[in-house]
Amino acid sequence: MCELYSKRDTLALRGRHIGPSCKVFFAADPVKIVRAQRQYMFDEKGERYLDCINNVAHVGHCHPEVVRAALKQMELLNTNSRFLHDNIVEYAKRLSATLPEKLSVCYFTNSGSEANDLALRLARQFRGHQDVITLEHAYHGHLSSLIEISPYKFRKGKDVKKEFVHVAPVPDTYRGKYREDHADPAAAYAEEVKSIIEEAQDSGRKIAAFIAESMQSCGGQIIPPAGYFQKVAEYVRGAGGVFIADEVQVGFGRVGSHFWSFQMHGEDFVPDIVTMGKPMGNGHPMACVVTTREIAEAFSSSGMEYFNTFGGNPVSCAVGLAVLDIIENEDLQGNALKVGNYLTELLNKQKAKHPLIGDIRMKEKGVLLSADGPHRNVLKLKPPMCFAGEDAEFLVDQLDRVLTVLEEALGAQTASVISETPPCKTEVPKEAHLQLLSGGTANSRESPSRKRNSACTDKHALLSKRLKT
Repeated sequence: MCELYSKRDTLALRGRHIGPSCKVFFAADPVKIVRAQRQYMFDEKGERYLDCINNVAHVGHCHPEVVRAALKQMELLNTNSRFLHDNIVEYAKRLSATLPEKLSVCYFTNSGSEANDLALRLARQFRGHQDVITLEHAYHGHLSSLIEISPYKFRKGKDVKKEFVHVAPVPDTYRGKYREDHADPAAAYAEEVKSIIEEAQDSGRKIAAFIAESMQSCGGQIIPPAGYFQKVAEYVRGAGGVFIADEVQVGFGRVGSHFWSFQMHGEDFVPDIVTMGKPMGNGHPMACVVTTREIAEAFSSSGMEYFNTFGGNPVSCAVGLAVLDIIENEDLQGNALKVGNYLTELLNKQKAKHPLIGDIRMKEKGVLLSADGPHRNVLKLKPPMCFAGEDAEFLVDQLDRVLTVLEEALGAQTASVISETPPCKTEVPKEAHLQLLSGGTANSRESPSRKRNSACTDKHALLSKRLKT
């Protein structure tokens, strides 16, 4: 293993030179990763971990074809996109072929945050409107323009919602305002957006865009009910706005049934702007905004040139082309569908078995896993696309063992949770080998009032917990 420093010295140097708001996974005992291959990561001692966190390494860590493509192009040329080069146009052509016909104009950037920021600029230039509708718990990037439209980052009493930002209820039919037993939850949630538009217009404001992840990730892996996006798009476009589909985390075949997550909502739904990033370059910084010719021409009419020094450079596009080839040649979209269905089947059995599904990570069990959602109670699985059936079995087996130990240690039976007792302060025994997410991990973004210790959560929250995949 090639290390410049011991783990202890690396931690000390990080504390000295890296910003304190830049958190690490598993803060109590951080993992030092020195190499990775396919769906596995290895620490400085050679210990192997099943990676269920890195959707960035989309086709697998250190895929040899990606490495070769980058090396081959780097040996020839890397420069900015103002020079004429085949790679950028070839990649744009290949990428556009995966999308509906009207989405044909590409703008390349280096990150999903840059892509979403540019999408807002496109939307605002299109009709000259300014206001944005976003969803509860949404996260769209770390730039100032995106923090403003990311309720996931709002802090009570600290970040005041801007006047041009409007927050709609997340279309969650499991725990949301309109649930599975509602006659038409899609229409009900869409009506909430319509009401926001009408209230904004009554105040003299104009809607530029509605932005949403096609499947909300940080908000808890929420899949909107069928028909919701179509109705929202109708209302937003009627107000002169555009629909931005954020595919930064959920695109490139991850949903299995389709290449893009928004396609799950039917052929009659096509966004006006699509943003993408993370998996696009398999770890290489590469992102993109794809839109219609009409919106692109309106953006150009402003007279301001769009230029991104590194966006769409020859090396990035060579890497992106290799990723597209691998997804197709190794049928990774098909693998996502097959293994995803199998994993869902296994997890559903665990849901029936365990009354407690808590805020846990499983590092000591050889699995790197995260949790998210407004209550930190949703296990978030986003492994490389080469994740296999045996990996799913290993993951679920370790989850079963961890939950069994935790339930036994905490006495987390429903009857004892429901009983009227003062707030508990239970210590998890060391043999459980767990880290609770409320204990200062990398995901410490929410206010303390929103974090929950899985052992001490109130009876209503515990009874409503659900393992989502």
